[in-house]
Amino acid sequence: MDMRVAAPTLLLAQPRGFCAGVVRAIDVVEQALALHGAPVYVFHEIVHNGHVVQSLRCRGAVFVDDIADIPEGSVTIFSAHGVADAVRAQARSRSLQVIDATCPLVAKVQLQAQRYSQQGRTVLIVGHPEHDEVVGTRGAVSGAVHVVPSAVAARALDLPAHTPLAYVTQTTLSVDDTREIIAVLEQRFPGIQGPALADLCYATQNRQTAVRIMARQVDRVLVVGARNSSNSCRLREVAEQQGVPAWLVEDASQLQPEWLSGARCIGVTAGASTPEALVQGVCRRLRELGAGQVRQLPGKPEAVSFRLPAGLLAAHEAAPASGLPA
Repeated sequence: MDMRVAAPTLLLAQPRGFCAGVVRAIDVVEQALALHGAPVYVFHEIVHNGHVVQSLRCRGAVFVDDIADIPEGSVTIFSAHGVADAVRAQARSRSLQVIDATCPLVAKVQLQAQRYSQQGRTVLIVGHPEHDEVVGTRGAVSGAVHVVPSAVAARALDLPAHTPLAYVTQTTLSVDDTREIIAVLEQRFPGIQGPALADLCYATQNRQTAVRIMARQVDRVLVVGARNSSNSCRLREVAEQQGVPAWLVEDASQLQPEWLSGARCIGVTAGASTPEALVQGVCRRLRELGAGQVRQLPGKPEAVSFRLPAGLLAAHEAAPASGLPA
């Protein structure tokens, strides 16, 4: 009798990897380099992926965490996560040539938060306090603002009952966690205003849905993405919430052979700032470790795209395609 164990199948989630906001942000840096030459300064990581950042760094992008570190008058790019008003003011004071790569969906959240604040409402930001996006949104609101990272924090909010409130959400949160937090806020503060789950970005929702579907068919999940990528971390959590062991890896070098032991089917997905080349590298390594055929699941196609800032369009049209895998 043949006692050999069948090689585990690899299932690829669809959609996965780069979203439109990430593609736009990377294009902004590449076209700024093409138009202005190196160096081009970028405030914070343009997207949360070390491989992407290093690739752009090799081409002449200089990443900084303090506007004061940028020479006066230099070409400066704000990351996809958005920035606080104080950062914009500091950039103006240094006469920096700013190109804003803020994801349009993040910019929409900032604008909504500002509108709520201008209406005299205290703004609640549902999100992680230290995340660049939340820091930027909080700094775009001139009035009272609080960050609510969890349902527990929502229950603990100490605000007078008559306080006019509104909420917005970080775009890369778990759909389920966000729904729970909003439910607590609406139960505690019946007059609160907010966009329900509308602020969660389409790519975040699509990738989480794809993982839920994939988790029904696999007994392990691997998420390819950076540890400081909120949406990648949420994908791992979503898989685990379906009762499937899941790991987050930045690239193929972090794979552990024992993860294949006893597996019949392994699911692979990637966060919205992860290049497809890293996903393919993980699949190649898994096959070297004993995995079998690779099959991509059907999924919702994404046709969303965002225009570059006006000053970069001409450079984009004249330049070759991005060297970064998408």
